[in-house]
Amino acid sequence: MRARGAQVTDVAIIVVAADDGIKPQTIEAIDHAKAAGVSIIVAINKIDKPSADVERVKRELLEVGLVPEEWGGETICVPISALTGEGIDNLLEMVLLVAEMKNLRANPNKQAKGTVLEARLDKTKGTIVSMLVQRGQLNVGDTIVVGDVIGKVRAMKDDKGKKVKSAGPSTPVEILGLHEVPHTGDLFYEVEDEKIAKQLIAKKKAESRRKLIKQGSKVTLDDLFGQIKEGKIKELNVIIKADVQGSVEALKESLEKLSTDEVRVRILHASTGGVKETDVTLASVSNAIIIGFNVRPENAAKVQAEKEEVDLRFYSVIYDAINDVEDALKGLAPKKYKEVMLGEAEVRKVFKITNVGIVAGCYVKSGKIVRNASVRLVRDSIVLLSIKIDSLKREKDDVKEVSQGYECGIKLENFSDIKEGDIFECFEMVEEK
Repeated sequence: MRARGAQVTDVAIIVVAADDGIKPQTIEAIDHAKAAGVSIIVAINKIDKPSADVERVKRELLEVGLVPEEWGGETICVPISALTGEGIDNLLEMVLLVAEMKNLRANPNKQAKGTVLEARLDKTKGTIVSMLVQRGQLNVGDTIVVGDVIGKVRAMKDDKGKKVKSAGPSTPVEILGLHEVPHTGDLFYEVEDEKIAKQLIAKKKAESRRKLIKQGSKVTLDDLFGQIKEGKIKELNVIIKADVQGSVEALKESLEKLSTDEVRVRILHASTGGVKETDVTLASVSNAIIIGFNVRPENAAKVQAEKEEVDLRFYSVIYDAINDVEDALKGLAPKKYKEVMLGEAEVRKVFKITNVGIVAGCYVKSGKIVRNASVRLVRDSIVLLSIKIDSLKREKDDVKEVSQGYECGIKLENFSDIKEGDIFECFEMVEEK
């Protein structure tokens, strides 16, 4: 994801905390920016903190090959505070200065062209695509080709969620109108002749199908065991499901890199959205495990997975997923803690109570909801966040737990964006013996 970000931009702002200094992920971001050949501006944040040490950050920048301007180098360093706003104007001035020095220009009068930053499928709205317009003018009603997908821009929003009719160069927008979810990093082009565009796409799809057939991408259990017997090659088949396309790609790349001479990690399928029955069927026939990132399984898929003994694993941190697969490949012991599901509740009504805040009126569908436990907020099979329960009420009384079949009021810690139909999954982490 960092590599993709560096490739679509012209100026990269690397944010470093003044009290923490350079971290491994900072070095990774710097390396991607250098590899893409973009100008780097370092924003040294949190200067309002007493423990802030700007000079230490500059010394650490030297160690990774970035020499600050004031020390005779080319890297612009701007001390800022996101909390107080100090230095932000100066940072913006520096961005404009670099843009002027690099003579960054784009023609707004040509046909629109740009890059897909993120894409996801929404139950009610359909495919939602975040794009960066890099040339020309993109308007509502324009026909665009994205990879091998064609569509008409039905609606467009800017980065603040406000509806817009057109977007010029260097503008990020969110569009509706595509029938399929494109890949992150795909280029999009505005086209005038839809007929020719459709012919080109049909040709592209036919070519990619031929390539897939040649590669023999279909995997059966017989084929898998045959390969193991013949070449003594062990294979771990994986199906990836994630909330957004960027996460899908990051997981796919990271897991494939875990392949060794002895064991090959094979990604059979990777897509956005919750885990469905079709995913479980594919996992069952091809002896695969399913890894979900910030998503949950549909009820039917959960039942089928239990019946067919398919290994479902869900994560909210990409590194945890990678580490678990790596440990499994090396035959290492599993984690010391495992998640135990306590119960599930559905939000039936949302109440705004003075001096209290937002309270969710819930119905406990299974198990029990426990006050001191954590809950996952799930909307359309996507995990929005994991959080602690602030208070749990049955009618007007504070209670420790509420069982299946009863109604209750749940208030979450410092979170109020709750909607009717949301699901609360109550769970706890238990130490494994």
